[in-house]
Amino acid sequence: MKKKALSFLAAGVLLLSLPVEDAAAKANNPKKTMDYVALGDSLAAGQTPYRTFDDGYPDYIADHFERSQYQMQYHNFGVSGYTSVQLRNDVLLNPSVRSELKDASHITIDIGANDLLPILKTNPAKAGVAIAGVAVNLELILTQIDQLNPNANVYVMGYYNPFPYYPVDKQEQLLPLLDALNAQIQLRAWHNGDTYIPTNEVIAKKALEFLPNPQDIHLSTEGYESIARLFVTEILKQKNK
Repeated sequence: MKKKALSFLAAGVLLLSLPVEDAAAKANNPKKTMDYVALGDSLAAGQTPYRTFDDGYPDYIADHFERSQYQMQYHNFGVSGYTSVQLRNDVLLNPSVRSELKDASHITIDIGANDLLPILKTNPAKAGVAIAGVAVNLELILTQIDQLNPNANVYVMGYYNPFPYYPVDKQEQLLPLLDALNAQIQLRAWHNGDTYIPTNEVIAKKALEFLPNPQDIHLSTEGYESIARLFVTEILKQKNK
């Protein structure tokens, strides 16, 4: 498991449009605290379109709140290639993960793509079984988090279309299966009182920019920043209720 240090890169330009307290407001208000834990696959781990690693969307989330009024504790447990089975086992059995989850104020999760995508490439007829498995595992993950820390704010990500370069007829076969996965992710989040974050629409608007390598499904820096903005906006919305 890796724990990423907070990033202070200038690349977070897109996040600057989100509300941040000015210097005077900061001087008059002591910093609040946020204990943020990220769980997930290569998108949380920050895998680039060229098989290297940089900042993923959780890093930009943490960076935004660090630059704002929050004193951050941040732990990123994202692992490239992780499936819902592996994340379930971590949440149930890994002492380091469980310890951080108990203390977290905010938790983000993306999981399930690695259960489904290999099957889409080899045997799409078995996609339904894979999606059902993700639903079961995600339910266990979210239920266990509720038991460990009923006060944590949990945000669960839906997936974007990773196939923008595929021919239209091929996408028409695959995208309904991706929609079915997202529907199950959204249902599990709703069932556990957590927040679902859809990403398909924002990535689709600039698909070729955000997914620059036709041979790879991972996002550019700008793509990760765009997803981070969705999370930050929702977190701020709930804080202001």
